[in-house]
Amino acid sequence: MTIQSLARQPLEEPMLTMEEREAINHGRWFSSLSPSLRHDILRCAYVKRYQDGELICARGDPPSFWSAVAKGAVRVSSTTLSGKQITLTYVEPGVWFGDVAMFDGDARTHDAYAHGATTLLCVARSDFRKILDQHVELYEALLRLQARRMRTLFGLVEDLNTLPLRARLAKQLLHLCRSYGVPCLANGQETRIGLQLAQEELAQLLGASRQRVNQELKTMEREGAIRIEPGGIVVRDRTALMRIVEAEP
Repeated sequence: MTIQSLARQPLEEPMLTMEEREAINHGRWFSSLSPSLRHDILRCAYVKRYQDGELICARGDPPSFWSAVAKGAVRVSSTTLSGKQITLTYVEPGVWFGDVAMFDGDARTHDAYAHGATTLLCVARSDFRKILDQHVELYEALLRLQARRMRTLFGLVEDLNTLPLRARLAKQLLHLCRSYGVPCLANGQETRIGLQLAQEELAQLLGASRQRVNQELKTMEREGAIRIEPGGIVVRDRTALMRIVEAEP
């Protein structure tokens, strides 16, 4: 079966908007693929839209599709024995996820929820396997993707064991600023973090208590690095945040 025969886009299926397609095409990993591979992935893909807080897939679900975030974010979480949900990470626009399960066929290991209005570009597992058959390039590309994730994971573990909370918080804010930053209309030098995070969720990303994160945020606000608003956090001075990170051994 050829890639062309795999393509399907029924009229009732939603289409990506121009902004959503741009987020996919400009993704660091996807943009590194050959034009023919990108074309065939998009031909086989379908669009799914979720409302804020809607479950995308649950721990234990079979791996039925491979996805990329085109809009919004995906909150990946786990549930403790006491029933408390712990946020582990957020998948940002342009990032693909779920490919490990496409290979080993094992059940999903975590819950995934839409954070804000979220759009996913999805490829069914059967189509994923057929694309692999047509494009050997995809194997090497996914290997590079996994290597990058492993480097990131080891970096997070190292930070958790070597950096104080203040430095880890500054690094997290810089990351969120790069991934979800929106220039403030009133002051182009300031950047609003578009991802709406409660302080409890931010604390979970850092493996710290909400109270300690709140204290550090207020200190950074007094120093002029950020501004805390009801709608989220505004980064006023990225250089100041970078100094906080670099000041630690």
